[in-house]
Amino acid sequence: MTAEMKTVGEVLVDLLEANGVEVVFGIPGVHTVELYRGLASSKIRHVTPRHEQGAGFMADGYARVSGKPGVALVITGPGLTNTITAMAQARQDSIPMLVISGVNRRDSLGHGRGLLHELPDQHGMMKTLALYSHTLLNPTDLPLVVDRAFAVLLSGRPGPVHIEIPTDVMALRIESKPAMPAAATRPRSDSETLQKAAILCADAARPVILCGGGALTAEAVVRQLAEQIGAPVVTTVNARGMLAGHPLRVPASPSLKAVRALLRAADLVLALGTEMGQTDYDLYADGGFPELRNLIRTDIDAAQLARGPQAALSILSGAKMATAGILGFLPGHVGVKDGAERAEMARKAALKELSAKMCAEVAVIDMIYRVLSDCTIVGDSTQAVYAGNLYCDAPRQRSWFNSATGYGALGYAPPAAVGAAVADRGKPVVCLVGDGGFQFSLAEIGSAVDAAARVIFLVWNNDGYQEIESYMVGSGITPEGVKPSAPDFLMTAGAYGVPAERLADVRDLPRALSEAAARSGPSLIEIHQSKTVGVTA
Repeated sequence: MTAEMKTVGEVLVDLLEANGVEVVFGIPGVHTVELYRGLASSKIRHVTPRHEQGAGFMADGYARVSGKPGVALVITGPGLTNTITAMAQARQDSIPMLVISGVNRRDSLGHGRGLLHELPDQHGMMKTLALYSHTLLNPTDLPLVVDRAFAVLLSGRPGPVHIEIPTDVMALRIESKPAMPAAATRPRSDSETLQKAAILCADAARPVILCGGGALTAEAVVRQLAEQIGAPVVTTVNARGMLAGHPLRVPASPSLKAVRALLRAADLVLALGTEMGQTDYDLYADGGFPELRNLIRTDIDAAQLARGPQAALSILSGAKMATAGILGFLPGHVGVKDGAERAEMARKAALKELSAKMCAEVAVIDMIYRVLSDCTIVGDSTQAVYAGNLYCDAPRQRSWFNSATGYGALGYAPPAAVGAAVADRGKPVVCLVGDGGFQFSLAEIGSAVDAAARVIFLVWNNDGYQEIESYMVGSGITPEGVKPSAPDFLMTAGAYGVPAERLADVRDLPRALSEAAARSGPSLIEIHQSKTVGVTA
């Protein structure tokens, strides 16, 4: 029997399908058109952003909601460099993202001949950012390269991976074989180490659990362990919503004094799937995060475990396997009884630390969740989001995430919200974005229209970069460059045919949200910091 022959582009689509890819975000161009040859006839949906950075952010938002890698397809040169910001955000927040790009023909690479979209060394540039980057010089290597890319995405600490395909390779025909999904192999700790961790947990009188984004899949066993040993569970931004409604939850930032006091008093801290980075643990760079006694760190990345803070016991494992393993050595153990009381005290004290302005902003976030209990709030770097990162009692995991941690990219929320809405079409997505950040990616309103995405663009308008202006004033610097002009957001939305409303009173927000959520496509609501009654306390 003669083997079926297909182009590299067609085989690529088959391999993506075999690995469970359902959506690709990208802008086609001459340098990728051959990769689109098999896309229209496949089961994969294509969503077109207005900018390649938006493609990356959409893939990011899709990955966070779906739990699967987001895929972006971009052209050589500017298409890829436009996507780098989104890849950096994914790298910082450990989000699985596959970026497939073109690159100029093989015989031109490294010669500097002035070809369209040419970079001096595109692959060399990407190696500094991606967890894995490969140039497909031999077309028959495609199945192996795609398999390795997904293995990297699924086996260790997630992040961006990159495959570039030269333009002269894309149309070559290769043998098409039945495609199989990549196998994921995660590190798993030995029983002796897990038993040591269990002994430390059993002996603790004031245990606390820290959960980062790497612990999301471990929620059920984390709840069981927390209940068994009587440990409050502090969640970072990317883990917010874990143990929602549970008396042991502490949905507050470890940068707050109240949470630090809880940790300082602990005689054991179990850190699960958290990098323990500055944007979660020392947001104000005051150096006040305490030295932790009997710190047990569990991480899927050995290099991360080697970084500070120093642990009494390090466990190289996924959070779910490690937590389940520790539980296996605690049958019948009855822990301390004051865990819920300590958690409640930390919650109340954390809220009291917030300024009146921040409390008003948190109240708006709470209002959104009360009205739309099934929604996901995707945030940008804006003041209301900063307040929520300090304290947000989200109703479930994956319902609160933003770019105001780690890389801190502006303009993230609008395209990421579209990706989130595409990932789960049954739930509305609220894009919480400032007037400044929105202008980084304003055109993605059009992408939401095209994708029929149920995104509610909630614009928090404070007439510029107020956070930066306040910082300048506080530092004795005359504010400069912090008052960029903004368009009339209602007219902009109207130009795309999107229903829009500017609130006179924040008490109108529940009604506006309900009406927006009832629509099949996007909507826009504007809240003005000083002109909307009830926003400031």
